[in-house]
Amino acid sequence: MKKTYIILLSAAVGCSQMNELQPQGGIITTEQLQEVNSVVPSRADASFNGMFTKLGSPGSVLGGSRPDDFGFVMMAFSNDIEAADVLLANSGYNWFSVCGLLSSRNADYANPYIRYAAPYNTIAAANEIIRTYSGTADSAVIRHKVAQAHAMRAFAYLNLAPYFQFGYAAGAEHLPCVPLVTEETTDFTDNPRATVSDVYALIISDLTFAIDNLADYVRTDKSRIDRQTAYGLRARAYMNMEEWSLAAADAAAAAEGYVPASVSEVSKPSFYDINEHNWIWGYDMTTEIALKNPYATSSSWIRSFSGDGYSAATQVYSCINNLLYEKIPASDVRKGWWVDSSLESPLLESVTWNGVSGNDVATLEIDDVKMTFLPYTNVKFGMSSVGGTLNDEDWPLMRVEEMILIQAEALLKSGSAGAALSVLENFVRSYRDPSYSAAAGGRTLEDEIWFQRRVELWGEGFSNSDTRRLNKPLVRFHDGSDSNVPSAFRFNMAADDGWWLMRFTSSEMNTNLAIIDNTGGTQPVQDQLGSLRDGVTD
Repeated sequence: MKKTYIILLSAAVGCSQMNELQPQGGIITTEQLQEVNSVVPSRADASFNGMFTKLGSPGSVLGGSRPDDFGFVMMAFSNDIEAADVLLANSGYNWFSVCGLLSSRNADYANPYIRYAAPYNTIAAANEIIRTYSGTADSAVIRHKVAQAHAMRAFAYLNLAPYFQFGYAAGAEHLPCVPLVTEETTDFTDNPRATVSDVYALIISDLTFAIDNLADYVRTDKSRIDRQTAYGLRARAYMNMEEWSLAAADAAAAAEGYVPASVSEVSKPSFYDINEHNWIWGYDMTTEIALKNPYATSSSWIRSFSGDGYSAATQVYSCINNLLYEKIPASDVRKGWWVDSSLESPLLESVTWNGVSGNDVATLEIDDVKMTFLPYTNVKFGMSSVGGTLNDEDWPLMRVEEMILIQAEALLKSGSAGAALSVLENFVRSYRDPSYSAAAGGRTLEDEIWFQRRVELWGEGFSNSDTRRLNKPLVRFHDGSDSNVPSAFRFNMAADDGWWLMRFTSSEMNTNLAIIDNTGGTQPVQDQLGSLRDGVTD
């Protein structure tokens, strides 16, 4: 573990100095553009495989040894930390402190740079495939690759749009979002921000193309996009657009044939194997990929059981906000996805680490490997081997449980409250809490569904986008209540605060002269707006 500390010591100074980097993705130089336009099929094949590999590969953007550079999985982690429910300690070992502080609006910081560059790199790879194989769709193999490229381009824009502009619930669909880069784009230096509605029009067009052209595609593993995955992505897009009937239909199509994880299956640390039957789509982290930099992985950061990772070795565990934790009924199996204030969880009964078992694992200390869990540390995300050092656990990109919750919300908001209630209660009673009643929490049904999303999908990258999509305030703490949020991260923010919106990177602004940056709001300060409430943790 000594090499860990070499990297750890640079955490506090590794955030900036991004101006020297070359533009990424669709924002490319003339020489890069000429290279792309002269692409050959073999390179397109490499781009096709690379689209999927880079979703969670260490060094996927900057290519170095940074432990916070692992593509879309890192983006999901960052977005959750910027919201209310995922907390990390405020220490010099926390490479994601910019997310806790919301200082990630600095255009020269590495964290926002990675989160902007990764999607545009994927967009560039997708465009390369679409452009290269134009007019050759008579081959089923090529048609399936092109369809998946369209779906991946849509997925990339779905990971940009919610963060660079307010959404449909805020009436912002005609406001500028992000630049659109397609296979037909030629001028990258004068490419202004498209409106929110225009971005979603491309997303829907891409996903519809994918759905239409993947009907006869049978994938070899869940790391690739099949027709049901494309339906699931389109359900997400329609949900963001408040096209509720369409969202419900697509979510049902995506979920067909999949069964949620059972109570017994989630009564132990899990969510680490792409072959888990409830996963619709996932990132397949191979040992070869993980060993590029095992610290730049989900296992290093969000899993509390790694024998060679940041989380356990430095006590920067991913914890749940106690505001949300206290709202979970004791009868719900998911209450055990985190240790309580006494560092106990029934999930630890199945865990043995270094000869220690049960709740004693929480207080186990191993020099340079593991420190004591913090209150509310997550044990949701398991390892293929507790204490393992490979960090090659997979990551869920889409689960059937998400699709069921989309159906519930979409049915409610399309006017079918009874059907929505039935879908929600059937899911929770059958797979999480046999005594569940949607009315028991005292929330509106709309907020109850959001509560279920926050608990079920905790740590999987939906918290920030859901808060934005629903036009809700950021509520990390309540005035006068005990909080486990580190003091520097303890603040709330109004739903319409312009600080929600990400800023464009310096390299983007210097290359694409048509970009007008987001400028609203001010960085939150400790203890601000403690009277705000979100309808879930009230």
